[in-house]
Amino acid sequence: MNFPPPTDKQARVIWLAITGLALALIVALVLGLAWGFLQVVRLLSPVLWPIAVAGILAYLLDPVVDFLTSKGVPRRRAIISVFAMALVILAALASSVVPQLVNETGQLVQKVPTYASRVEQRVNEWINHPPAWVRKFLGGRLDLPASTNVVTVTNAESQVVSTNAPGASAAGTNTVSLWSGTFDRSTLQSATGWLAKLLPKVGSWLFGQVTKVAAWFGVLAGLALIPVYAFYFLLEKQGIESRWTDYLPVTKSGFKDELVFVLKSINDYLIVFFRGQVLVAICDGMLYAIGFLLIGLPYAVLLGVMATFLTMIPFLGAITTCATALILAFVQFGDWRHPLLVLVVFGVVQTLEGLVISPKILGDRVGLHPLTIIIAVMAGTTLLGGILGGILAIPLTAALRVIMFRYVWKKREG
Repeated sequence: MNFPPPTDKQARVIWLAITGLALALIVALVLGLAWGFLQVVRLLSPVLWPIAVAGILAYLLDPVVDFLTSKGVPRRRAIISVFAMALVILAALASSVVPQLVNETGQLVQKVPTYASRVEQRVNEWINHPPAWVRKFLGGRLDLPASTNVVTVTNAESQVVSTNAPGASAAGTNTVSLWSGTFDRSTLQSATGWLAKLLPKVGSWLFGQVTKVAAWFGVLAGLALIPVYAFYFLLEKQGIESRWTDYLPVTKSGFKDELVFVLKSINDYLIVFFRGQVLVAICDGMLYAIGFLLIGLPYAVLLGVMATFLTMIPFLGAITTCATALILAFVQFGDWRHPLLVLVVFGVVQTLEGLVISPKILGDRVGLHPLTIIIAVMAGTTLLGGILGGILAIPLTAALRVIMFRYVWKKREG
């Protein structure tokens, strides 16, 4: 049976359906590859995270090493000198900042219950006796009494003791001497069942302890390997830059040239972001600590250190730091002046970051719109999870931008 050829409209519909099916298959393949990549990364995380941290450390120390080598210092000696200076700086921080940090952390942990009860009390007072501006805002619709009496009803605990002599005597008659005769079969079966239930629990507990010890050993081993990896990354920099393309599992072709271009562009974004964002985070943390000390906010050093780590995630770290400082100011002082001073410090630091620090350190080399950065951070924290996902979201988005501008959004040039 011969079917008539499709009309032009039917042909367009058929090709549109085939194109949609092909796009769906491509999207499914990309998602499957991404899922498999994430599974491999999670499986190899004990091996990969020391290498990643060492790579970031090498990014940060490489300009100092290059500066020393430009002055005629041999590269190996320059690396050792930079490591020695880094150890001196870490020792100075450990002797000055770490004790204060530990002290403030201990004080905060001890005062958390007091702060929680104080917040609850002040919120209840604010609800029962709202300020005048709230009454004015609501148009006088709040009709609260001048005083609110809180009635606490305490019921005395009662203990009912009942004695049952027949039951007691029955229990007494059922007392069996442990030493009279041998155990019967039911007792032996119950003991065996109890042991059968207990032994797996003991085994799982012991296995859990061994797993914890092994995990801690892996973390310590990773921390010990970070300076070793960083040393060899810095030492073999010229060899890595000149010959890394030889280790790509692709034969020399136009595809390999494109792959090398994309990887180089992504590497440039990674260098710019990590080197610049770490310096920006350190500057922000120091400014926050100084500002909070000037306004008399407690735990200023702790907040500064927290801001240093959280500011690695753009926008989200600054918002978290500001919210934490506002809560501490409100709970500690109970007025509106200190929260306003916290907002002033936050505004000054963000202004300095936006007008001075980021333009001097990062500039426009990352090339991402602030809205794009916000969406990328939220997506990274959701998909990759936690702080690490938020940190990796920006360079991954920049890498995607390279690929899109190279092959999708702009016409390829010869």
